[in-house]
Amino acid sequence: MLVIHDLQELKNKIYEFKKENKSIGLVPTMGFLHEGHQSLIEKAVASNDVVIVSDFVNPIQFAPNEDLDSYPRNLEHDAKLCEKANATILFNPKSTDMYLDNAKTYVSVSDLTTNLCGKTRPTHFRGVCTVVAKLFNLVCPNRAYFGQKDAQQVAVIKQMVRDLNFDIEIVVCPIVRESDGLAKSSRNKYLNEEERISALVLNKALNLAQDLIQNNTHDIKTILDAMTSLIEKEQNARIDYVKAVNADTIEDIDSLNDNTLFALAVYIGNTRLIDNFIYRKN
Repeated sequence: MLVIHDLQELKNKIYEFKKENKSIGLVPTMGFLHEGHQSLIEKAVASNDVVIVSDFVNPIQFAPNEDLDSYPRNLEHDAKLCEKANATILFNPKSTDMYLDNAKTYVSVSDLTTNLCGKTRPTHFRGVCTVVAKLFNLVCPNRAYFGQKDAQQVAVIKQMVRDLNFDIEIVVCPIVRESDGLAKSSRNKYLNEEERISALVLNKALNLAQDLIQNNTHDIKTILDAMTSLIEKEQNARIDYVKAVNADTIEDIDSLNDNTLFALAVYIGNTRLIDNFIYRKN
């Protein structure tokens, strides 16, 4: 496996792969890789000749008061995980190469980015779309792999791909969880022992919603109120949002329908965690 930092070196390798008619899978990440990322890489390896994992903490998707400087980084660990998963290239560019001085161009998706995470992080998805579009242009992948844990991001990226005519298949992979149900996240590292236990309330709230639906409770307000009440009983938890939306349009809904995304963002101590599930009739 190669570790590449230079954009031109990456472009040269992409040219070789395309010349040999090799299919390319891209797994965009911000590094500090865990089993969730590994599952994406393994899925990509199974379906492509070449797999490129980007490892880049993208500065423009962080607001000034967020955790850009403290976001966990460990390139050596990431390289070992990528090699174990049989990735071809780990791409770790410099921020100054990805964003030239006095850059004027950004990619924004409207409507889908104003709800859920976009409501409290208004600049976040512009940063996500811009860096993903740049990676798509650099790597020219046949397929790109994203996790369902970032369900709103998935919907936004799909919209961008459609609107900008990217000839790329977006592959969405299931949420990977710890044995006790906590969704894998690089930010789990921030949690102390007590907060780690408190963080289980996110999955408990989602499980409660699924139990209510299975017992024929289909009123959205009733379900969301029950989820909210459960989370509020956890003293280390502070709710950002608990919502039900259409998984494709990210619009609020008031009745249970096929493709309903139950999504939540909760601060456990100072750490903001997200989780979700999608209700489908079949």
